[in-house]
Amino acid sequence: MKVKDCMCDDVCCIKPETNLYEAAQLMSQNHIGCIPVCDERNAICGIITDRDILLRAVCCDKDIKTTKASDIMSCNICVCKPEDEIKQAEGVMSQNQVRRLPVCNENNQVVGILTIGDIAHFTKQLGEDEIGKTMQNICCDKNAQRNS
Repeated sequence: MKVKDCMCDDVCCIKPETNLYEAAQLMSQNHIGCIPVCDERNAICGIITDRDILLRAVCCDKDIKTTKASDIMSCNICVCKPEDEIKQAEGVMSQNQVRRLPVCNENNQVVGILTIGDIAHFTKQLGEDEIGKTMQNICCDKNAQRNS
């Protein structure tokens, strides 16, 4: 099964200069937990999650109406391609402990998002054991796993 068969292709993106209030409003209106940050060519340059806004802005007493997305976005982004196999994407998610992967085309432009929820939706086709392992790898502390 390919990433394009599971991903959500209705993706909201913001620019680096977008303030966090606007980003949070967009997330709330669209019932999403992350939003890719794209440059003037619409190529991905970062990603912001609802947790980033809370921990990197609100808890640090930053003004969310003046703090820009570029001030708190994660820049080391793991991505996948629409033609990648789901198992390959699961591997990236597990290895990097991320629940969401932007799906980018050959120009690094966002064409979708693949979430652990999207993968779980296809449990029968993908296999419960594989999804269980992926969830465990994403959600558990890797140091705790090594020590058990």
